[in-house]
Amino acid sequence: MTDSTNIILYDYWRSSASYRVRIALNLKGLVYQSVKVDLLNGEHQSPAYLARNPQGTVPMLEIDGLCLTQSLAILEYLEEAYPTPALLPDDAKGRAFVRALALIFVADTHPIQNLNVAQHVTSLMPDKPEVKEAWMRHFINKGLTVYEKLLADSISDSVSSPVSDSANSQFSYGPNLTIADICLIPQIYNARRWGVDMAQFPSILSIEAACKDIQAFVLAEPEAVQ
Repeated sequence: MTDSTNIILYDYWRSSASYRVRIALNLKGLVYQSVKVDLLNGEHQSPAYLARNPQGTVPMLEIDGLCLTQSLAILEYLEEAYPTPALLPDDAKGRAFVRALALIFVADTHPIQNLNVAQHVTSLMPDKPEVKEAWMRHFINKGLTVYEKLLADSISDSVSSPVSDSANSQFSYGPNLTIADICLIPQIYNARRWGVDMAQFPSILSIEAACKDIQAFVLAEPEAVQ
């Protein structure tokens, strides 16, 4: 691991967005200090935290004299500032494909099943606690279904896709780890937490199995940092 700077990650153990950043920091070999921000106790809305991060969200990464927010922006910064190992393909087509995969969760799936949304759903129907779980399963399942289809299409359609050799598709983009995998694994964690049937996603399960053998993913797991 490289102690390149005094890196501080403001983190919550079950935050999918924080989980992504933990994986990336580990893959890049960057040593960091974790500062816990308890979302359930409202620490992210405290005056002290809002003074640092007016968005009142996690993660926030202090690095290179910067305070960075939004997990995908942090991942892109780490990729540019610390390019080894690379987490984006060399070619423009491949980078677009990987970013599109990542955004299925970062932009479409996660925002509508994060803590604020879940609490609001519960408040609308306080006498029906089962609605929250159904809500979570519905949107997580929808995102994973799209991801699985794009993986299948990328393997079967060698003309329109950057990935054409299924034998080399250990991860979301062939044999190389990318930010797509970094965004996928936390979503799988959420899927299992909320009871999504994962048997319907064989390609995703294969990627999960490959990532389980990588220490950077293991050390970033929520139970490992709780």
